[in-house]
Amino acid sequence: MTMINVGVFCGGYSSEYDISVKSANVILANLPRERYNPFLVYVKPEGWFAIYEDEEYQVSEIDFSFTLGNGTLIKIDLAHIYIHGHPGENGKLQAYFEMKNMPFVNSNALSSHLSFDKWFCNQFLSGFGINVSESVLLLKGDAYDVKAIGEQLGYPLFVKPSDSGSSYGISKVYTVEDLPKAIEEAFAEGQTVVCEAFLKGTEVTCGVYRSEEGVQALPCIEIVPETDYFDYEAKYLGKSQEICPARISDELTKEVQALTVKVYQLLQMHSLARVDFMIVNDVPFVIEVNSTPGFSPESLVPKMLKEIKKPIGEFWSEIYQYETKNVVFK
Repeated sequence: MTMINVGVFCGGYSSEYDISVKSANVILANLPRERYNPFLVYVKPEGWFAIYEDEEYQVSEIDFSFTLGNGTLIKIDLAHIYIHGHPGENGKLQAYFEMKNMPFVNSNALSSHLSFDKWFCNQFLSGFGINVSESVLLLKGDAYDVKAIGEQLGYPLFVKPSDSGSSYGISKVYTVEDLPKAIEEAFAEGQTVVCEAFLKGTEVTCGVYRSEEGVQALPCIEIVPETDYFDYEAKYLGKSQEICPARISDELTKEVQALTVKVYQLLQMHSLARVDFMIVNDVPFVIEVNSTPGFSPESLVPKMLKEIKKPIGEFWSEIYQYETKNVVFK
């Protein structure tokens, strides 16, 4: 059996560089070695760097290879992009790999970019009758009327970078006086900002993936943040309760899982994704779609896998098997 050299791409150019590295390390530690020879590839502004047998090597961005100290050439056969934000979660690397015919284990460039942009994704989904929060889009450099935004959406409201996968730059705003600062902080993370009406309800999230068995939804998790909302501290520093399975009815659980699968299929996604919801009076509203959800020890999807007693290695093996079934490795 041919061993497949898997480059697990991590790092990137966003504020969530460290979280990406944590996620990639968990994946790396659990991939079966019978079929795959995995290693990390750090993506930095100055280049790509593979960590192979505890040594660092610069990777060619032309043919995706690097040379060991003993002269052995290692070529990446399969890329697994686990970069939160730019240039992974937004589909930039996927587009480059598509152009270069490099197989990868991810949603393609189009679905990655569409799901990454909060405004465009929600507008796309609402066109199919899926409930999303009312929102206003702001473009960097354009004038905007904070009073009109507040009057349209009401308070509190959320301000988020629309074209950033980061948990940074998100604010929950209670007054018109605080809105300009929140918008300024969001623009520090991206070129577009979305202001969203607040949805009061129960926050749940559901993972979904594609394997030979088809598209499968994972258990729902209920999120109860200790902070004012599910911000960076709640996500990554343990400042939240994450209850699995979510404390919602069986009927509502099935509805959320079915809706998660529908969103995944509408966006033509592959591999793993996660859809976040706010349930208002038993009606699910999509908050966000994640094509590269966190996979660190503190992250949500590993908790879902634990609930159904599916080992992480087995989980990724199923995905790899499906995503590479038509790929001929030399």
